[in-house]
Amino acid sequence: MALQINGAQALVRLLLAEQVREVFGIVGGKLGPLLHAISHQERLRFLGVRHEGAAPMMAAGVHAASGRIAVALGEMGPGGLNLASGLGVAFNNNLPLLAITTNQHRAACYPHSGMFMDLDTVALTRPITKWNAVAHDARRLPELVRRAFREALSGRPGPVHLDIPQDVLSQSCSFEEAEFDVAPASYRFVGRVRPHADDVRRAAALMAQARRPLIVAGGGVVASGAAASVRALAQRWQAPVLPTQMALGVVASDSPHFIGHGGLIAGEPVRLAFERADLVLAVGCRWSSWMWDAHGPLARRPQRLISINIDPSALGHPALHELALQADASAALEDLLAAGDADLERAVDSGWLRDLRQAREAYASRLAALGEEGEPGEAMHPAALARAIGEALPKDGLAVFDGGHTSFWSNDLTPVLDVRTRFHEPGMSHLGFGLPYAIALQAQQPERAVTLITGDGSFGFTLNELDTARRHRLPVLIIVHNNAAWGIIRAGQRNALGFELGTALDGTDYAAIARGFGCHGERVTALAEVGPAIRRALASGLPAVLDCRTRFVPHPAMPAFASMNRYGFEAVAGPGAAAH
Repeated sequence: MALQINGAQALVRLLLAEQVREVFGIVGGKLGPLLHAISHQERLRFLGVRHEGAAPMMAAGVHAASGRIAVALGEMGPGGLNLASGLGVAFNNNLPLLAITTNQHRAACYPHSGMFMDLDTVALTRPITKWNAVAHDARRLPELVRRAFREALSGRPGPVHLDIPQDVLSQSCSFEEAEFDVAPASYRFVGRVRPHADDVRRAAALMAQARRPLIVAGGGVVASGAAASVRALAQRWQAPVLPTQMALGVVASDSPHFIGHGGLIAGEPVRLAFERADLVLAVGCRWSSWMWDAHGPLARRPQRLISINIDPSALGHPALHELALQADASAALEDLLAAGDADLERAVDSGWLRDLRQAREAYASRLAALGEEGEPGEAMHPAALARAIGEALPKDGLAVFDGGHTSFWSNDLTPVLDVRTRFHEPGMSHLGFGLPYAIALQAQQPERAVTLITGDGSFGFTLNELDTARRHRLPVLIIVHNNAAWGIIRAGQRNALGFELGTALDGTDYAAIARGFGCHGERVTALAEVGPAIRRALASGLPAVLDCRTRFVPHPAMPAFASMNRYGFEAVAGPGAAAH
């Protein structure tokens, strides 16, 4: 049966075939036909934001938490321009989404004729998307939308973009009804890529010889649902596990196999693990600079590296491997568990895991002791505040870590029990992503408490989205580590060059701002007030901001972070070059 519908209506039908449920963006005149089509679909929820940059951040948060794709909308010109920051977040963290922008009508775009709001949005977004295209005719939308999803979800996932001129959205066309009943399995691969059997046997043989094995679990483990397999392998192998920042919760922070998460910011136990390991099994990990020091990736010869990754470009770069398995993490681990010896741990040094666990416990004890001292009336130590937050948050709640330095304390002192419960943004490290992420999480899981732990500098980037949370009745809790400064930048200016410029952020009352948006807001100045304030905020039923007064104290991992920043400089210009 033939249907006479416009491009926007066809687009919505195609999105529903891919189980899209969330659309984020700002209403715009040229988006009218698409917004009209969305309004007639109960299965689609439109969540209006206050800045388009938040829309792809929210869509990225949807996939990070659920594995589903969401849509971010941008009006032509400045709307598309604003999308770019959020697309960078998704691209650098390998989180798929579909961005849709409008443009001038077809007679005035590609090439553009000089009208106001002209923008080659495809050229703008090309470096921060896996694939993008212009839909010049509504009749091509089925082909282009299917390709968009195929590109977004194949290999290393990531954001894609369709630019649709305004008159294509309103263009009336005849489509066969069957065009919208095509299952995704008919136009993209939906299975799991398994490793070659010979490679599995070689990997199992190498693993059986290891005396000091280390498992590094990356975001690919979470994306493929392989956390249970990592835990099973760690148990059988008696191996320590290091989850990256994209894999928080692959092993719980109270697991006997946990030695820290996030790489270099997890402290001395991680450095010891890499120094002493004789075999590293990296699963779904792309060795970003969170896993470097001044000499590059922490996995280096003579230790052996077995690397498992769905993306061939991530194999051998930047860490060289002994053996690579190009495969889905879940499929590869299933095959390794099936092929491996039941007594896999028989060659493992009996003190290996015990010693690393003791190092982790000693490091955790030192962190716990920080901030216990303090003068009356002095602002809270960030470690003490982070610890109090971790103790007070609901155990089944979700938490987002934002802020360059604040996230270090959160990373250490917020308990993690499972995957997709704690979220960081390590790829782009975009300050301000946290509130959009938290809002998206709350929209998906309204029955769970969602908390953003952020710095005052970071919060300022997207605090306007408090209005979004209030309008959509999404009671996210925002806890601000407020040291009234760009703290780490101030410390760097003073220590390196003995000056200070533009780092002060004093005088802002974030709780009052929250109340101005119609949200719950409190100032918290003492450690004993943190838990009660969190309980009051959660009980309010409103989006809430707790403005917690802290002082700046460098995190113990800062020297390691500085070492990572020296990578490459000393090789080119000699020791100390990075400091000048």
